[in-house]
Amino acid sequence: MNVSVSVSETLRGALTDLLDGLPPKQAAQAVERLIANYRGATPTDAPILRDRADVVAYAAYRMPATFEAVRSALEAFADAVPGWSPAGHTDVGGGTGAATWAVSSTWEGTRPVTVLDWAEPALALGREVAAANPALRDARWQRARIGTALALEPTDLVTVSYVLNELAAPDRAVLLDAAASAAQAVVIVEPGTPDGYARVIEARDRLIAAGFRVAAPCPHSAACPIVPGTDWCHFSARVSRSSLHRQVKGGSLPYEDEKFSYVAAARFPVSPVPSRVVRRPQIRKGQVLLDLCEAEERLSRTTVTKKHGELYRAARDADWGDAWPPAP
Repeated sequence: MNVSVSVSETLRGALTDLLDGLPPKQAAQAVERLIANYRGATPTDAPILRDRADVVAYAAYRMPATFEAVRSALEAFADAVPGWSPAGHTDVGGGTGAATWAVSSTWEGTRPVTVLDWAEPALALGREVAAANPALRDARWQRARIGTALALEPTDLVTVSYVLNELAAPDRAVLLDAAASAAQAVVIVEPGTPDGYARVIEARDRLIAAGFRVAAPCPHSAACPIVPGTDWCHFSARVSRSSLHRQVKGGSLPYEDEKFSYVAAARFPVSPVPSRVVRRPQIRKGQVLLDLCEAEERLSRTTVTKKHGELYRAARDADWGDAWPPAP
């Protein structure tokens, strides 16, 4: 079985087990309150996850989406650094540990793992769920204030997923500088909204200033060619919907699409893609329209037609977020 599929199924099973004993109505109410808090525009000065019921509801509802978004970002990063594998991983603001599962899905084997978060109930539940994943059984779950006092030990990889939106600008700067000082590689993931993209660009600029090279999604480390305020760079990950998802959101589809923005950068040499598909390809009769971000530091649209042969067939199979042209 594919490693990523196996890890995903193990996580899904562990989360299903968590909901046993928690009344569905209580879980749904907790999710609705948490959604309202996370959508707030003002950073909070207290943990949003207050108790086990909160954390179980959050983990069951949000952890699969966070896992799929971070895994997508990590897979793009791994493609840009072939042969590299992190010897250690620190997940800052990791909560219940979705990013640690995504790392174990991307790179086989075990490594020292540390999850830092200020919500003790989240750390406790993350530790409980991680017992189902052999790669995480020795992980450290450590309480830490994610702010101006943050200090990180040296490690190969630091992930920061869905955290920057909870922090004020000074705390974001401290976190990014600490990650850049401690790690050889940093991966930042935020919601795929204009505000999330703006935070990712802020992080990208700060990492480049610290000497990092952008590995993904960008084909270059120059300024983003998107004119501020006109658009935003984001991608999509397919997530299987649980019964809790359907109960809270309604609808009958067995999946939903998680929109996210990200940047992955490293201090060592990277091989970014020649260009990346930054919108869903438009398939028309005899042709495919691809919107690309190119190594020449520009956005462009290219049309691939039947006369292009194999390239046309590849374009019909291309997806939002893919490298273009595909590797031979």
